[in-house]
Amino acid sequence: MTPAARLSAAIELIETIDNQRVPAAQALKEWGTAHRFAGSGDRAAISGLVWDVLRRRASSAWIMGEDTARARLLGMLKLERGLATEAISALCDGARFAPQPLSEAERSALSQNSLDKAPAHIAGDYPEWLDSHLAEVFGADRAAEAEAMASRAPLDLRVNTLKAKREKVQSSTAHLGTTPTKWSPNGLRIEISADARNPGIHAEEAFIKGLIEVQDEGSQLAALLSAAKPGEQVIDLCAGAGGKTLALAAQMQGKGRLIATDSDKRQLAPIHERLSRAGVHNCEVRTPKGEGDALSDIRSTADLVMIDAPCTGTGTWRRNPDAKWRMRPGALEVRLKAQTEVLDRAAHLVKPGGRIAYVTCSVLPVENNGHVRAFLARHPDFAVVPPAETVTALWDKAEDFAAATRLSAEGLLMTPRRTGTDGFFVSVLRKG
Repeated sequence: MTPAARLSAAIELIETIDNQRVPAAQALKEWGTAHRFAGSGDRAAISGLVWDVLRRRASSAWIMGEDTARARLLGMLKLERGLATEAISALCDGARFAPQPLSEAERSALSQNSLDKAPAHIAGDYPEWLDSHLAEVFGADRAAEAEAMASRAPLDLRVNTLKAKREKVQSSTAHLGTTPTKWSPNGLRIEISADARNPGIHAEEAFIKGLIEVQDEGSQLAALLSAAKPGEQVIDLCAGAGGKTLALAAQMQGKGRLIATDSDKRQLAPIHERLSRAGVHNCEVRTPKGEGDALSDIRSTADLVMIDAPCTGTGTWRRNPDAKWRMRPGALEVRLKAQTEVLDRAAHLVKPGGRIAYVTCSVLPVENNGHVRAFLARHPDFAVVPPAETVTALWDKAEDFAAATRLSAEGLLMTPRRTGTDGFFVSVLRKG
């Protein structure tokens, strides 16, 4: 397919997503099935166009003065891809399979319009109802912070230190373009261009042998900040597929007791294979059965409870831009209730002197700082470990990392704009 034909296909897909109200991933999959003549490179390029339009949905429509699939794609080519008007015009020449030529209004909009006077939620590409939440945490910087959350994310890997060192794994994955992550001492990063396919990590020898796992650098750092130590009793209370469980096991160097569980047993399905591949032998997976508590025999004995809390995922908009436009206030309320419940549950598992690491992949204060304050009011025997103290003792770049984050009385916040990671909030709470 020609670049122009890919634009036409992307416009068709965006119209399908709009009209049929289907998730973007589903629309892309169905399009690929129906257009088997399109090669893998074509599918990757078209997917990249669609995801970038979703990332810049509001701002692209604003500069074009029209909220249609075509207008959003044209605006995105200017805002996200940085194409000049003439370059866009050359792609839209009306030839076979190409989009129709630019109208005078479109050419004028691309040449003259900007986001200088756009409201924050337009410039930052997020739903307007979230503006007050983002203003609470970012203030006048909210558009810039949100704009950084609207760019394509890199692919990050975590080296499994139970089996290998980062330098060796980087050497064996050099063909993927891996470079050391800026902050995480165990991370490798792969930058991915707009039209490129994600590399097949699961087919790599390093992955098959359990030397690497796909994990955003921010998630790696969140696990590191919990300061899990060899010999401790650690509970991963919302383990899911086991990403942070594996990171905790590596920090514990295979020593001590690690328990992984989740209220949704379906989420735990992949964890067994992942633990085996990573060579983790000190982890016990507890699957909930019926209404019973999988941790009924544990009370006030854990050194650390990790809570990778169920949240809105606003910090991961770079990876799932479709989600931000589908998010509704009701979903936030559901998450807040679940977060309260899991925090209170963790409080009964921690021993005196033990700690809870409360982590979200959200940037919303109501899910982060607000929850910590409410938890402390309910459980006065807990106190926040000062974020600067949490960070500085852990690794050689910790002080610079702390300066890059947003520190508060309740914890620290990573953002794509400040730390180059997904958005993560981390609060460590110690029981007196």
